[in-house]
Amino acid sequence: MKKKILSCLICGIAYAGPSAAGDGEGTSTGASTRTPTLATSASPQEEWAFSITPYFWAAGLSGKLSQARTPVIDIHAGFDKLFDDLDFGAMLIGDARKGRYSIFGDMIYTKIGSQGDTPRGLLATSADVTTSTFAGLLGVGYSVLENSPHQLDVVAGLRVWSVDTGVTLKGAFLDGRKRSDGATWVDALVGVRGNYNLSPKVYITGWGLVGAGGAEADWDVGLGLGYNFSKSVSAAIGYRAVGVDYSRGDFKFDAVLQGPMAGLTIRF
Repeated sequence: MKKKILSCLICGIAYAGPSAAGDGEGTSTGASTRTPTLATSASPQEEWAFSITPYFWAAGLSGKLSQARTPVIDIHAGFDKLFDDLDFGAMLIGDARKGRYSIFGDMIYTKIGSQGDTPRGLLATSADVTTSTFAGLLGVGYSVLENSPHQLDVVAGLRVWSVDTGVTLKGAFLDGRKRSDGATWVDALVGVRGNYNLSPKVYITGWGLVGAGGAEADWDVGLGLGYNFSKSVSAAIGYRAVGVDYSRGDFKFDAVLQGPMAGLTIRF
């Protein structure tokens, strides 16, 4: 499993500014064209500019989940135990920008195995939990700053969630019982993202999104530091947190994924 994680790390983690290196002078066009993307920006471009960012997000998972005929389970899989808990992870961002308008997408898939506790410990004392999570975001943005070395976009989009959970109960009356359940839903999100150039090479980027829909609450925040290697390549590191509170019948997924991230952006 460590080989899988190392391969992801090579790809990079986090939204590294897509166009963070816009013109080699610290101006870029793609960075803030994606939602939580780590990137720099520059003056509007009249031609389409594209970028892709493979990244790795060392996200720990904490919260509560439940299924039919199972007690509520408290889970906590910290990012410090990522090498033990993560079975598979894939993350990718892509965006396109023209002038002050942008279209962006963000895809996350993780499969995490962890241990959970039951609050009262009557029917079961603990549980082995496997959580497979897919989150795909598609959005649009508009830059509110013109003729500025910095960038601030207002953004809106839709995020599709697909979550599957498998639970094996331990101890007490339900020892050895296995259950699995899942759900798919869509949330609408709005927010802002931007970046501030500290120098021609170094920039700070951040974003904040909030929304709801199928879930009662859905939010996404992040802050990062990026570096432009050239007009075509940049890299960024940062910290990201995503939270969602969804329930349908007996199925509940109220969780926060958070941890450091790093990514490599290629523009063309």
